[in-house]
Amino acid sequence: MSDNIMPKYRRVLLKLSGEALSGEKGQGLDFSTVEKICESIKKTADAGVQIGIVVGGGNFWRGRDCGSSDRARADHIGMLATAMNALAVADVLEGMGCTVRVQTAITMQQVAEPFILGKALRHLEKGRIVIFGCGTGNPFFSTDSAASLRAAELKADIILKATMVDGIYDKDPKKCPDAVKFDVITHHDILVKKLKVMDSAAAAICTENNIPIIVFNLDRPDNIYDAVMGKSVGTLVTNNK
Repeated sequence: MSDNIMPKYRRVLLKLSGEALSGEKGQGLDFSTVEKICESIKKTADAGVQIGIVVGGGNFWRGRDCGSSDRARADHIGMLATAMNALAVADVLEGMGCTVRVQTAITMQQVAEPFILGKALRHLEKGRIVIFGCGTGNPFFSTDSAASLRAAELKADIILKATMVDGIYDKDPKKCPDAVKFDVITHHDILVKKLKVMDSAAAAICTENNIPIIVFNLDRPDNIYDAVMGKSVGTLVTNNK
């Protein structure tokens, strides 16, 4: 085990936004940034943690910014963007010596396995990192919904939501200097206060399945490892304070 410290969580679902993979470029892939993120993922896996990853696609395409395009088609384009990110992250992790499998909710057998729950579970139990692309495979659902769904299916202990903000605030900290950060908050309060942490479908899945979430800033990639080791990072979302 890395650092001889036992992880707090045995199986985690890591949600990586597409924007996080673009670094300061703001779009596309910045491989120096991807490498730093993957180093922390590898460190976490080396500690004996089973890791599933859901990736977003906002560094290539955002359905809500598609103008007059058909929403369903726009969402399908976004799903393909997540597949590109999944393959890129897998390539970097494999270059570091990790064993990785990419599964997609849209069948593309030449480049990835189709999502099959039983196979995903076996991969995790064998110490392989599993990266899930193409969201849920359905339009009108975000990759946050996909992360919540996969976490429930895999019986993950927690969702690690890596964002561009260091936790959850009562209002937008980029616009409001007096914004107050929550150290702990309930799923219910997120819905009642209409905090833009994740969409309502994703929040409902986490609430119903009692899946806690840690929301943290990926500017420091080692927050992934620290969160799994039980250190206080970002904001913890739970059913009970």
